[in-house]
Amino acid sequence: MAFDTPNGTRGARQPGRNRFERWANRRMIRHVRRTGTLGHSNLLVLVTTGSKTGAQRRTPVGWFPGGGDTRLIVASASGAARNPSWYFNLAAHPSAARIESAGQHIDVTAAQLHGAERDEAWRLITTQAPAYAKYETITDREIPVIRLTPR
Repeated sequence: MAFDTPNGTRGARQPGRNRFERWANRRMIRHVRRTGTLGHSNLLVLVTTGSKTGAQRRTPVGWFPGGGDTRLIVASASGAARNPSWYFNLAAHPSAARIESAGQHIDVTAAQLHGAERDEAWRLITTQAPAYAKYETITDREIPVIRLTPR
């Protein structure tokens, strides 16, 4: 499926923009690569290929079971008006992604969910993590849900 969610016109501040947040993300990435969790949350390190630079980019993201061996991730950006950078990287290179978690490295293919499939996944996600429902009220864009399938 196409990665076709446009940016919105209103929303929260884009996370990860200041020095402290970048430092915290680096620490979180090291922790997630070792343990796969942070508190009670399932986290993974999403490794994408930069859409403009071609450089590898690592981002910690929460994940939810997607059925079978797939995982669902949400491009919420904490309710920001713009989709997160990793969304555009996946759009440019959906078959060049990898996830790292708890000592494992898994090559994955990314696909954005649409229609009824996205709505069902969104219900599942907001039931398990109600904070995501709040993000939807902060921004005017539809928050993309991405399925990661091992290759």
